[in-house]
Amino acid sequence: MLTIDRAYSLGVTIVMPCLNETISLPHCIANARHALDQIKENFGLEGEIVIADNGSTDGSQALAESLGARVVAIARRGYGAALIGGCEAAFGDYILMGDCDGSYNFTEGVAMIGKLIEKHDLCMGSRFDGGIAPGAMPWKNRHIGNPLLTGILNLFFRSGINDAHCGLRAISRDAFSQLGLAGEGMEFASEMVIKASLKKMKVAQVPATLSVDLRDRAPHLRPWRDGWRHLRYLLMLSPTWVFGVPAMLAMGSGALILLIALAHLIGVAGGEPLIGASWTIAAGFLVSVGHLAAIMALATHFHGVNRGYRTLRPLIRRYADYLTLETMLIAGVLLLLGSTVGVAVVIYYWSQTGFAALATVLPTVVALTGATVAIQTILGGFLLAIINGHRAALTPDGAER
Repeated sequence: MLTIDRAYSLGVTIVMPCLNETISLPHCIANARHALDQIKENFGLEGEIVIADNGSTDGSQALAESLGARVVAIARRGYGAALIGGCEAAFGDYILMGDCDGSYNFTEGVAMIGKLIEKHDLCMGSRFDGGIAPGAMPWKNRHIGNPLLTGILNLFFRSGINDAHCGLRAISRDAFSQLGLAGEGMEFASEMVIKASLKKMKVAQVPATLSVDLRDRAPHLRPWRDGWRHLRYLLMLSPTWVFGVPAMLAMGSGALILLIALAHLIGVAGGEPLIGASWTIAAGFLVSVGHLAAIMALATHFHGVNRGYRTLRPLIRRYADYLTLETMLIAGVLLLLGSTVGVAVVIYYWSQTGFAALATVLPTVVALTGATVAIQTILGGFLLAIINGHRAALTPDGAER
């Protein structure tokens, strides 16, 4: 991480990631200078331009400095790494960031700075509201990739943003510090919106236009690779959808199958049995896997709370005093004892039939599923305690009660 002397500060820093951009740099720096002039005129804020250079070999560094920008060398490679390094080096209280390929108009960021001054933490640009020039965005990105990924992001995190991947955006220095951003590649764009949503920050959106970039080479963006990086990041930051929802579906469907089988076994449900041995075994599997997924959902949720980008769910906060290692150990041991008794009963009944094949596998599946859930509860208790700093209280210490 860069060490910056904060004794010197400005109102606004415009940050551009750069990797071999000598063709577009003159246009972008001039455009950024114009934006700073407007910001000073409208808000009375002084500003600077920071070029976060990611290892250019075409003389971009010297060119940028000759044009009056401050160049910061970022050793860690990647679009996100360059932007994070540039923002860490910024002197401005407000940071406006955008690509230095000529595709964005930095003067449209003036309104974004205005939103930050109005106490918003983050302001996103929307190319779908502002307009996309013909040829500026590939068809598959415009009509499939971007809407799909933004739609999933809004489903998972309810950000209310219609263009989560717009490269023109502004954030206050305080908000940037609180988010603890770490995405090295293009997933950085999603990470910023996701973590701002998780932390309940005030997020605004203004129109932004996208023009055809000025470069004479292919862009650094790789649609399929970077699309997957975005998607996997959405999943990694959403324990509810990766673990919680599958846990509920698996445990709910498994329990339903076992209840139907039990109803037929004890005569509560009439007619031909719907559930045979195969479905009964599958139900035990679903309950076991669902319970494991539920523990993983808790573990990853607590991890996010401990890392500072997630707030504790109200339901968990309400019962936090009961969620302890001892509670999980007691529950696991009691369930394990009950399952052991169940297995003993099955063995006794089996012995009474001369060790002939049992007519149903339901009691065995229920007993062994219970034992599996019991062991997972005991081990899960220790896992949660370790995640929470080796504390018996399993909810994060800093979580608001």
